Amino acid sequence: MITVHGEAACGATSGVVSAGAVPTGAVRPGVARPAGRTRGGRARRRVLRPGRRAGVVDLRGAGRARGAVELRFPAGDLVVVSGLPGSGKSTLMHRVVPPLDGRGALVHRIDSQDARERWERGRLRRLPYALYRPLVRAAHYLALRRALRSGHSVVVHDCGTLAWVRGWLARTAVRGGRGLHLVLLDVPPEVARSGQEARGRGVSGYAFARHRGAVGRLVGAAEAARLPAGVGSAVLLDRRAANALEAIGFG
Repeated sequence: MITVHGEAACGATSGVVSAGAVPTGAVRPGVARPAGRTRGGRARRRVLRPGRRAGVVDLRGAGRARGAVELRFPAGDLVVVSGLPGSGKSTLMHRVVPPLDGRGALVHRIDSQDARERWERGRLRRLPYALYRPLVRAAHYLALRRALRSGHSVVVHDCGTLAWVRGWLARTAVRGGRGLHLVLLDVPPEVARSGQEARGRGVSGYAFARHRGAVGRLVGAAEAARLPAGVGSAVLLDRRAANALEAIGFG
């Protein structure tokens, strides 16, 4: 079952509309239809369109993210993938973000991890990361600026601690008549810590606590249908739902 908050509730708490029981006069969300099967017998991928009929789509919990799922947004929109360090944001983005949208235009995937890896392969690789971290961040934000100015669809990695980044994205979306959306990975802290250990890159206890607070506030706001200013929709994923997600498409 998929839990959906009405988009009119953005900025105010609203009731929850369940896909299994739609009250009289309510619009049945398109995300609730069963996937069905293709002619070859394979399960057809369900296409969810956050923001069109629902401001918040919650795919967490057993039974909600059954089978292959695609999140599809209007071409040219901006999508922020947020969650704790080690929650799987980079892995998810590399797996599900296509190079082109439905019209054949570029889709920009902006991940700070990509910028870090490029610098680690360069001349500074023998130095401690803390010394050249400012250069990595500058490269990341310059790449994001170029992507935003292109007018193409953008998917950007964000740990949730920098509200000014979301403010920048929201202003850009408003000026360009584009939508801004959140995809939130809600995983337990111990799972995120395990993910950090698996990639051999951890964060300090202080930094992790900041991330936990920031991501917790984002998840809580989405659960209450009180999205940050300028954000048109949010999708909540746990690890199982993230594994079921096959694509973040545009078109």
